[in-house]
Amino acid sequence: MNLEYLQHDTLTDIITFPYSDFPEVSGDLFISTDRIADNAREFGEPYVDELHRVMVHGILHLCGQGDKSESETAAMRELEQWALSLRPPTLLG
Repeated sequence: MNLEYLQHDTLTDIITFPYSDFPEVSGDLFISTDRIADNAREFGEPYVDELHRVMVHGILHLCGQGDKSESETAAMRELEQWALSLRPPTLLG
């Protein structure tokens, strides 16, 4: 998909296809679970943590955050960390 649709001859963990501009969030996220597993091993992270990071990364792209320049990449990493630090409310029951 990376080569066919984006003309990138590289491996990637996620490809994001936005269908609208923010503030409407609409699009497709294609996640390579094989690449997620490779990245998790390489970075010494649990698979599920790397999966969550990549999911957040794709959603941030749908919200308009780029990662082509160094400054965009730095902002992307900061936003990923912020989103991953959020905790859902405790369920009552």
